[in-house]
Amino acid sequence: MTLHKERKNALKKQTILFIGAGRMAESIISGLVKSPNIEDIYVSNHRNREKLLYLENKYGIRPSLSWSSDAEKADMILLAMPPEAHPEFLKELKPVLAGQFVVTIAAGIGPSFLEEHLGQDVPAAWIMPNTASEIGESMSLVAYGQATLEHHKLMLKDVLDAIGESEVCTEEQVHQLTAITGSAPAFLYAFAESLIEQAETYGISHEHAVKLVSQMMAGSSAMLKLKKAPKELREQVTTPGGATAEGINVLVEGGYSRLIKEAVIATNRKALGKWQENQ
Repeated sequence: MTLHKERKNALKKQTILFIGAGRMAESIISGLVKSPNIEDIYVSNHRNREKLLYLENKYGIRPSLSWSSDAEKADMILLAMPPEAHPEFLKELKPVLAGQFVVTIAAGIGPSFLEEHLGQDVPAAWIMPNTASEIGESMSLVAYGQATLEHHKLMLKDVLDAIGESEVCTEEQVHQLTAITGSAPAFLYAFAESLIEQAETYGISHEHAVKLVSQMMAGSSAMLKLKKAPKELREQVTTPGGATAEGINVLVEGGYSRLIKEAVIATNRKALGKWQENQ
């Protein structure tokens, strides 16, 4: 297939079948329904039919009561189920496939795992978005399988663009970097919680403290997105020998940088253990 034909194929409106309707699936759906490049969204969720009704009423998706029947309508099948559910489900999915692009958002389930269970000729990909996808601000990582062609990548780009920004990585890099793009927001929120708690000790309400901290973090993040180096920004705020420098010294003496790095390493270690359990 020529690149021109692949692009033309990718530009047609796509139909996506979600297998699973959890929090991350809904986050992605909430972004996708705003995309002009999506024709239909089918969602299967055998454990909770009420969730399908909720998604239908809120987003206009099509509930799938028989995913195997709806699979033939799909250009992309997006697996939004827990990692441990993949091996058994992939056995059921394999005989149903007829050229569909299979994408998973499960931690630890890379394209090589999908290829091992579905075949090397099946176009496959692994994306790791984060919860900011529900407001269109996800930083998603993506790794492609061997059979993935340009039009599949363009198709997935439509999905990723609908929920934020993305970066193509190797499978190994996704394993390692998910702790930073997917788990580290929790580290940031824990930092915010501490600041809010301390702000409240100065006599302001919880709501006021949240506003102060959230806007401070949003503004600081915006400065980072202007491509300024964190060190440069830190030095702009930190006058040598000043009050901010005194606070920085407390963080340095407490091993702040070391603790952050150790948290990332611990997250990766735990994720690796879960991945090995699924093999």
